[in-house]
Amino acid sequence: MKRSEQSRLGPLEYAVMQVIWSRPATTAEDVRNALEGSHDVKDSTARTILRRLEAKGYIEHEVDGRTFVYRPQVEPENIASQLVRGIIDKLCRGSVENLLVGMVDDKLLTADTLRDLADRIAKAEATTKSVKRGKKSSQDNKM
Repeated sequence: MKRSEQSRLGPLEYAVMQVIWSRPATTAEDVRNALEGSHDVKDSTARTILRRLEAKGYIEHEVDGRTFVYRPQVEPENIASQLVRGIIDKLCRGSVENLLVGMVDDKLLTADTLRDLADRIAKAEATTKSVKRGKKSSQDNKM
């Protein structure tokens, strides 16, 4: 399943993902204990949420004895980009430019930040072009 096709996370699913991202391996009991106080989660609820997250492609598990041990399949940054894509689609008519203009207008982005981003984009594009040229010349040498 492509990341863009993954179902969005609900609030409790997101809380569980926070627990999973915070440790190298997580069990259903770890989830319950970590959420104690902020969410009253029963064992069956924790296991249901973990199964849903696995079905959505966010986590995977292995079995250690009789215990399911969960690990993330996606990084938090991937979730953030999905959420931003949802904001862009819903509030900015699908336009990244509209989002950026709004962020500049509200002073969330400065001219210096935008210049830094433009420099990083230019460097990434230059790297991509040189890699493509390198692949093409190595293929030409094989002929």
